[in-house]
Amino acid sequence: MEFGFGPEDEAFRCEARAWLEAHRTGAPARRDWERELGRGGWIGLGWDEDGYGNRRGSLTQQVVWAEEYARAKAPARSGHIGENLLAPTLIAHGTQEQKARFLPPVAQGEELWCQGYSEPGAGSDLAGVRTAAVRDRDSYRVTGQKIWTSLAHEADWCFVLARTQPDSTRHHGLSFLLVPMDQPGGVEVRPIRQLTGTSEFNEVFFDGALARAEHVIGGEGNGWRVAMSLLGFERGVSTLAQQIGFAEELGRVVETAAATGAAADPVVRDRLVRQWAELRTMRWNALRTLGSSSGPGDAGAPSVAKLLWGGWHRRLGELAMRVRGAAAAVGPADWSAAAPYELDAFQHLFLFSRADTIYGGSDEIQRTIIAERVLGLPREPKG
Repeated sequence: MEFGFGPEDEAFRCEARAWLEAHRTGAPARRDWERELGRGGWIGLGWDEDGYGNRRGSLTQQVVWAEEYARAKAPARSGHIGENLLAPTLIAHGTQEQKARFLPPVAQGEELWCQGYSEPGAGSDLAGVRTAAVRDRDSYRVTGQKIWTSLAHEADWCFVLARTQPDSTRHHGLSFLLVPMDQPGGVEVRPIRQLTGTSEFNEVFFDGALARAEHVIGGEGNGWRVAMSLLGFERGVSTLAQQIGFAEELGRVVETAAATGAAADPVVRDRLVRQWAELRTMRWNALRTLGSSSGPGDAGAPSVAKLLWGGWHRRLGELAMRVRGAAAAVGPADWSAAAPYELDAFQHLFLFSRADTIYGGSDEIQRTIIAERVLGLPREPKG
């Protein structure tokens, strides 16, 4: 299948661009912006499901919306975890009752979600989770710790991978539970301060938190299958929007290199050209993957995409510092107790991109997936 945009897609692009221009005013609160998107019908374009408040959009229209959203520099989304991870998982594995309860509030921007997967000692090795959920009549009591939980401080709900069979090991005996976050004494969220000085990530502690039995997705003991299905949704159309942001960052680095004279250095110039060429390659790879018969379900495609963009973005951060020269290592002159840690755009890019090859599955994990699931090489022994 050849991936391309037709007349209907271009008309949709004009509609999306006009809506964003009319509604993207000021700096709305994140939750207010989610509700605005919901009222406009822009949440859930990719859901293969009618009747839940979402407008249906073809694959190419999903790409158009993602690209226009990035080009408009619209506010960072706080509802993307519910829209792009939970919702497709519910559509694939949930009951009609579960879909009817949880999809409309996501489509309306009314309920925000976070992902309870990683734990201390069970990050890249997800099958090692130790968070436990014990059945208590018509509910489960969830006890354990999750870490690197994006936007947990804003979320209303968390989908949690927990061990519901006490003597089980590895990927056996796990369940996928939906846990409300508003449980004083049962759920505690602690922000994690990063190198950049911001705190998008959190630790989440569950101390007997309640999850209703009817909110187990896919049935008890089937959590690993559901969790792996969700990870397949994690990388798709959104990578193309991500690349729009990458292109803007690269453009600023090129402009700075010209302004500082760094572009006269043949080594720097070569690296700039390589960054541009690799970004174009990533775009065509993403389009090829979306347009292929195997599509995003290809076992190796998400891992290849993650390896490509993670390394590319980290190298861009390093290059941004290099073209700035010695000034890149200097903070603002007016540091004070009121604003003790302010970074400029390039400094933030450099520090945050150090994590790109780690979070979402480290490079080592991605290469292992490709080796074992695509190339058929012998599996690594598990300790």
